[in-house]
Amino acid sequence: MLRIDEIDVYYGAIHALKRLSLEVEEGSIVTLIGANGAGKTTTLKTVSGLLRPKTGRILFNNNDITKIPPEKIVGLGISQVPEGRRVFPSLSVLENLEMGAYLRKDKKAIAADMENVFSRFPRLRERSKQLAGTLSGGEQQMLAIGRALMARPSLMLMDEPSMGLAPLLVKEIFSIIKEINQRGTTILLVEQNANMALSIADKAYVIETGEIVLQGRAQELMNSEEVKKAYLGG
Repeated sequence: MLRIDEIDVYYGAIHALKRLSLEVEEGSIVTLIGANGAGKTTTLKTVSGLLRPKTGRILFNNNDITKIPPEKIVGLGISQVPEGRRVFPSLSVLENLEMGAYLRKDKKAIAADMENVFSRFPRLRERSKQLAGTLSGGEQQMLAIGRALMARPSLMLMDEPSMGLAPLLVKEIFSIIKEINQRGTTILLVEQNANMALSIADKAYVIETGEIVLQGRAQELMNSEEVKKAYLGG
């Protein structure tokens, strides 16, 4: 579904991604793990069109999307749950969810999807009129996921969904990610909690200073001594 083909991305003079390649199969969960500053978020931003690679290309369903603007990429079926949630704090929960569907015109289907989000996240229904900025961290994460779902993506990019959440909530968020995938959405997950990410992913890539240094089935990487030492606290 998604193929990143030897991209080089720069921030000014800083070479952030170096000939990076990865593939995401339709229907799978693929995780990208690595230390802070390794290039995980940069990879997602480049897929979203927020950053442009200097060389290489990105293919989505065999279409080259390397130079397509971000809003058109959303229209093609890629939505992002950004790092730090980035909800619109001065809008209500309901308005945030409506923003997720801003490119859509199918009112009946939007209403049905809104109902799906509320049944998946009952707390958002309870707080639908509340300003998003007043929600707890866990509720904001649910809202960010719900907002991305409102775009009806076939591929969802998730950036550090467990960041800053209590352990119980982390488990809940990961079971939601698994359920979204089981309902047909392909997921590219960037996550510092390597244990949790590898436990739900089909395939995994390890990134260090902008380069992919390891890749394979998630279960295999979970059992690799190298990964255990570097990322799994053992």
